[in-house]
Amino acid sequence: MINITTIEKESLKKDVSEFRAGDTISVSVRVKEGNKERIQVFSGVVIQKKGAGISESFTVRKMSGNVAVERIFLLHSPNVTKIKVNKLGKVRRARLYYLRELEGKAARIKERVSNK
Repeated sequence: MINITTIEKESLKKDVSEFRAGDTISVSVRVKEGNKERIQVFSGVVIQKKGAGISESFTVRKMSGNVAVERIFLLHSPNVTKIKVNKLGKVRRARLYYLRELEGKAARIKERVSNK
């Protein structure tokens, strides 16, 4: 008997790097333009992680010039090729929506010292 959970387990990625809200990451995304395909890197701060299993997603926020860009990625999507953690952030919340109101130096996040 095949059920949905066994099918979901097969399509989960095994090599997902560990990150959480407040971390600065670079997400390599496969972008298709016409018949060409390329990899685009989206770097920014993780605002939230939500969901579990195959439907787990995370939101990344970056400043492009003076415009804030937020993008939601599915963690186990085949279009997300690589996730690299650039900096560990020291925050006390799981959802960093308050960053939307902050500008400039006020929007910075302190760096967390790794325990490894």
